[in-house]
Amino acid sequence: MPSLSSACSELANGRSLWFEGGPMSQNLLIWLDGKLVPESEAKISVFDHGLLYGDGVFEGIRIYNGRVFRLTEHLHRLYDCAKAICLTIPMTFEELEKATVETVAANNLRDGYIRLVVTRGVGSLGLNPYQCPKASVFVIASTITLYPKERYENGLHLITCGTRRPNSAALSPQVKSLNYLNNIMAKIECIQAGCEEGIMLNDQGYVSECTGDNVFIVKNGKVTTPPISAGALDGITRRAVIEIIQEMGLPFAEQNMTRFDIYTSDECFLTGTAAEVIAAVQYDRRPIGDGKPGKITNELITRFKKLANSTGTPVTYA
Repeated sequence: MPSLSSACSELANGRSLWFEGGPMSQNLLIWLDGKLVPESEAKISVFDHGLLYGDGVFEGIRIYNGRVFRLTEHLHRLYDCAKAICLTIPMTFEELEKATVETVAANNLRDGYIRLVVTRGVGSLGLNPYQCPKASVFVIASTITLYPKERYENGLHLITCGTRRPNSAALSPQVKSLNYLNNIMAKIECIQAGCEEGIMLNDQGYVSECTGDNVFIVKNGKVTTPPISAGALDGITRRAVIEIIQEMGLPFAEQNMTRFDIYTSDECFLTGTAAEVIAAVQYDRRPIGDGKPGKITNELITRFKKLANSTGTPVTYA
């Protein structure tokens, strides 16, 4: 994996490199403030506080087999995040649910990814959010590939990021705000180190989460993940995987975790809406277990795929 600077240089020279994301169609329909518009017309003001200050919240949601996975849970989290930052979403829960499903149908997506964003809206150049009379809402339904295919088959390599997660007393990690600079700086470290992902620690030195995913380890058959209090996001995929772990009857705990715990684990895997479930096989150049995706990890991946492809809010296509 190239460094950030060399990657940018190669992109400028027209060379093909892999980066997270997905192909963007020029024919996408975007739901923006009450109506579906072509991608080329989906614009917000330069005075929107979501752009000026990262003032807003978002959700990333998956579409599997013509169903929106755990849409209700995602929307509840979105409204909770908005409430936490005193942001009024100018739509009812039911209206936003309908708009999300309609956007998927309009783009004829059976499998894909939804980005649902609520910005503070247009205001002055000052910080005062009360000068933004109405929030702006938009829904993108497209595709995403967070990691290369071979990483899903062979596992990720991780590093410890020098960038720490902010103290929860400063800003709750449960708020999925539009300001992701903390995660972005950690992601830059990963790319420059030749990895796709890294472990972020909290201010006490305990493992919090990855730059965009939750982290789990397996040791002697027991599955462990950091508690929310360690600075981890209460991920929707995290919740689903915990349910599967409990259904399998595996010993499970949410407890503080150190780098030593990951170094000496038998297996490690990450979870996230965009990432889904993926094994990690190396950490700080130390092999995890035998350096291959583990048996429990592979079983969890299989069960998660089955769950994701058989449940969710159905989409009605034209």
